[in-house]
Amino acid sequence: MARIVSFWIKIICVLGVMSIGKYYPLNAQAKSLLQLHPQNSHYFLYQNKPMVLVGSGEHYGSVINLDFDYKKYLHTIANEGLNVTRVFMGAYVEKLGDFGITRNNIAPREGRLLLPWARSKTPGYVLGGYKFDLTTWDQDYFARLKNFMTEAARLGIMVEINLFSSYYEDGWKYSAFNRLNNVNHTDTITSKQVNTLANGNILGYQEKYVRKLVQELLPFGNFYFEIQNEPWWDQSEATFVWNEYGAPKDWFTQVQIVSQKSREWQKKVAQWIREEEQKLSAKPHLISQNISNFYYPVADTDPNVSIFNFHYALPKAVTDNYYLNKVVGFNETGFAGREDKTYRRQAWRFLMAGGGLFNHLDYSFSVGNETGKDTSYKAPGGGSAILRKQLSVLKHFFDRIGFINLSPDASVVQTAPGAVMYALSDRKSQWVIYWESMTPCMYDLIIKLPKGVYQAEWFDVTTGKSIQKISIGSGKLSVPGNGEDRVVVIRKSSTGK
Repeated sequence: MARIVSFWIKIICVLGVMSIGKYYPLNAQAKSLLQLHPQNSHYFLYQNKPMVLVGSGEHYGSVINLDFDYKKYLHTIANEGLNVTRVFMGAYVEKLGDFGITRNNIAPREGRLLLPWARSKTPGYVLGGYKFDLTTWDQDYFARLKNFMTEAARLGIMVEINLFSSYYEDGWKYSAFNRLNNVNHTDTITSKQVNTLANGNILGYQEKYVRKLVQELLPFGNFYFEIQNEPWWDQSEATFVWNEYGAPKDWFTQVQIVSQKSREWQKKVAQWIREEEQKLSAKPHLISQNISNFYYPVADTDPNVSIFNFHYALPKAVTDNYYLNKVVGFNETGFAGREDKTYRRQAWRFLMAGGGLFNHLDYSFSVGNETGKDTSYKAPGGGSAILRKQLSVLKHFFDRIGFINLSPDASVVQTAPGAVMYALSDRKSQWVIYWESMTPCMYDLIIKLPKGVYQAEWFDVTTGKSIQKISIGSGKLSVPGNGEDRVVVIRKSSTGK
């Protein structure tokens, strides 16, 4: 009898291995796990290569929206030189028209929403169709997820796996966890209770969902988990006004601080991830926490968290938290108009302040427009092929400068009249300075370098092309060209004394 049992155990294991191998090579995770760089943990390491993540991605519906051609989308961003995208897993969806977005990828048309849970035979889901059964997984969902991840890995694209989101009150109406949308009699609670430990029997279903995703994503190394999108919207225990000249109750002027209830629940989610990985003898994937809008000096850090992400972020988000020696990311932009230069400059400022991740929310991608060429969209932000080309210039620039040896340097530029400036350096042989004019007039930078002769090369940040090469020392450094933003790389001359 023991031999028979042993035989069937071996058969089951082989079949499981074959199923995983169908989507991804078995040894891929060990070789291709996204991690913090051991030499400079403000950046990433993937396939033994240092990496910054730069993206301009669709509105998070690649997997849950059956009408969205994710293969065409992934090929587009890969061909354009970008390497990260953000995906919502299904705990949160939207209704068409929410937030003024006319073509919204996380608001599929009726009958085209695919979630981790199978539909029951009971009609009544608020957005159409049958209610969900939280005890039964939809295998079509996980097949689509694995195919998406396989294609992303093949193209060198990292994926933010976003597990949960705030519900912004109305969003709770559409969630499968809501009692009205499932056949499992989940407890009746408010939207603000959902992502806390005081959410009744929903907590158990959340845990099963997280552990299932950990299991299904085990073979892949090209991703990190993000616990929750914008937790401060549903759970804020305090605010402070960072722009005293704006409307005091306008979110544009406020930093909302996430409540203790939310932090405790987020720690529990991170614990589920780690426990499940340990049970599966899997190497730990990175976990991200979404901290706040704009900036905030992070408090009460969870040791399981390696990435601190901000929305609509200021460079101060990096400088306030650089001492943590983890990646600080800017993983959603918007609400700042449609001009490409606005988001290009946000990206340069943030990475040149020492950030390791920038992802723009690009509304030019939608169902039927997976190549991102639609600029007729109505949405609270921007996005275009032109912007993506400019962001790829930033990514490729970082790839060329050996950024692992660099860190923020506030001392190299003594003054930058009429300009915004951020600098990185190794303090001995290479300095990189991003310069962004605030005025039509051009003024010299005053820089301080160790005694010696240096070669300075200016680049156009929109094209990546070299503008000027000159020999310099300490003192004045002229900015070539017009009043657009520029970046200069200064290296010690091999012939200098």
